Amino acid sequence: MSTQAGATAGDGTGRRGRSAARTRKAAALLTAAAAVGTLTALPAWAAEEAPLPAYAFDPSGQRIQGAASSADAVALEPGKTYRDTLRKDGKVYYRLNLDTTKNSYVSAVAVPKPGGKAEYGDGFRITIQDGSGSDCGYQEVNFATGDHVRPLTGYARRIVHPDENYCQDAGTYYVLVERESDATSTPDDWELELQHVTEPLLRKIGPDKLPESWPSGTPAPPVGKPEVREGGAGFHTAVSLKEGEWRANIRPGQTLFWRVPVDWGQQIFATAELGSSNAGDELVSNALALGLDNPARGFVDLQTASYNGKQTTVALVPRRPVAHDNRSSFETATSAMGLAGWYYLTATLSPEIAEEYGDTPLPLILRVNVGGEKKPAPDYDADPGIFQVTDGDRAAAASGASGAAAADGNTLMVALAAGGIGLGTVLLVGLGAWTLLARRTARS
Repeated sequence: MSTQAGATAGDGTGRRGRSAARTRKAAALLTAAAAVGTLTALPAWAAEEAPLPAYAFDPSGQRIQGAASSADAVALEPGKTYRDTLRKDGKVYYRLNLDTTKNSYVSAVAVPKPGGKAEYGDGFRITIQDGSGSDCGYQEVNFATGDHVRPLTGYARRIVHPDENYCQDAGTYYVLVERESDATSTPDDWELELQHVTEPLLRKIGPDKLPESWPSGTPAPPVGKPEVREGGAGFHTAVSLKEGEWRANIRPGQTLFWRVPVDWGQQIFATAELGSSNAGDELVSNALALGLDNPARGFVDLQTASYNGKQTTVALVPRRPVAHDNRSSFETATSAMGLAGWYYLTATLSPEIAEEYGDTPLPLILRVNVGGEKKPAPDYDADPGIFQVTDGDRAAAASGASGAAAADGNTLMVALAAGGIGLGTVLLVGLGAWTLLARRTARS
């Protein structure tokens, strides 16, 4: 008797557990749908009243603490992401254990608290150094637009090459991240997202002289009806794009992230057009910033445009086709175009727009061209990893999958993006299913 009662209770608990699990799954599907860049059915009042989304850090990032001295530095392992905090005028060290079979890139994304003030030259410098303090590579980045903060990214590299005189031995190296802030700038701590990635060497190193001529003209931007493709909130959730015309909404103080696959021999061109507003005509300098970063999260370009209530457009400067030889250039933007893979586009709308035009989203049209014929990849001695464009990357660009969804193989989000299903439709269907499951759970 007790055995039968126990079995009955166990079966009932199992049914309730499975029903509850289905209910939770339905809720998870709605949450996933909301993450896809097809939220055209979201009511305007909800977008206006909601707080700005926080920067989307990689959830796999390990929390560490940078050291005040190189002697106490924590090691950054290849292929991993880390989180840290950088104080005002802070200076932190990390350790690298490098061999002579790979090139190394370490990037840092500095994320200030939204709403902070900054001077033009505020920013950070990231450097890779050897044991004698010699610089292997570095990059300095700053807000450039002045007045307001936004996420900043930069990288340092250590290249293995027979013509280099420094940083060629295997052993211990160090990453130094130094923050510079004006006395009048907001003194809040900045959150850091650090990433260490490696690149295989070439089987045979040949001449790396840059060609004197290259296609520097800007092609005509795509035209037609823009397709909705809302941007992500960070590198990890950057929304994939292919060549075309894309529509999004951007709020004052917000930074949106997209990514575009660019193969060897190809060039990326992009413009961002901020739509008009009838709320005023005051001039806001550096209102819209359009940025470009390379597959190793190294800074390439940033251009800005002012706004006076009329539509305004900002365009990236044409860059050389992606080529291994580009890394031999002393110009930061050219050398950064030496890697194939996902290139990241960012758009930032100045928070000052809210003071003059209200804290409501403005329409943004992003026009992207990927020009040039694809060329064979360099003769790497191993799989190049993220420094290539795969069929899966092209599929993600066509569907609009975010970087996180593509990495997780999230077919639901890819299908929603590819099908252009609006959030309103998903909510109606999903809420109905959710309600039905809840009722069945209650009856059970």
